[in-house]
Amino acid sequence: MVHALLDSAFVRTLASLAIAFVLGTLIGAERQWRQRTAGLRTNVLVAIGAAAFTDLGTRLLGADGATRIISYIVSGIGFLGAGVILKEGAQIRGLNTAATLWCSAAVGAFAGAALWAEAVSVSFFVVAGNTLLRPLVNYINRLPIDTQTTEARYQVHVVADHRKVSAARDLLDEILEKVGYPIREIETLSETETQVELAAILVPTSADATVLDQVVAQLEKSPPVYSATWTVSTTP
Repeated sequence: MVHALLDSAFVRTLASLAIAFVLGTLIGAERQWRQRTAGLRTNVLVAIGAAAFTDLGTRLLGADGATRIISYIVSGIGFLGAGVILKEGAQIRGLNTAATLWCSAAVGAFAGAALWAEAVSVSFFVVAGNTLLRPLVNYINRLPIDTQTTEARYQVHVVADHRKVSAARDLLDEILEKVGYPIREIETLSETETQVELAAILVPTSADATVLDQVVAQLEKSPPVYSATWTVSTTP
């Protein structure tokens, strides 16, 4: 009888791990195909690990043990996801990949809890979110930014003499303050032996294009500045 129960529990564990492996492969294959940082193997391992820990908690302490383990999985996977998030200048990359890893852990937890139909359902929606929604995302991204309805990120860029960076920073702050557009921060985008490119990020999420054109024209007349321009993008 004991051997039968052990065999039954072991078969359940094998089934949970196998389902986590298959579903993690489905999710990871799409990531691998798109050459994302966390691809096939990473998603499979996350799903299998979550399934193994959840199954272990269930076998040792029942439903209470599984609940404890899952709570740690939810928080712990955040550290792994943080490793694939990269900040490149004003752009942040890897958020979708990190979210996919988080979902792979959820699939594994469902599989480890023997909720196999639910694990399959979650996998379907994860893959659908990463594939079927892509055309909609691309369409929205191609639309012109409407600054009246969208929180926008305004930046004023200047290329200045590398020996006069401090003067260029002061000039940016002074001119933008006069027109009522205070600066949140000034980033250094690039630097060479002769010049530095600065980007002043404005506090306002809505600005007058005419006023910014005047600011740029005024900056270009100043000695420390070689060239100036302004850009607008959606907030990250």
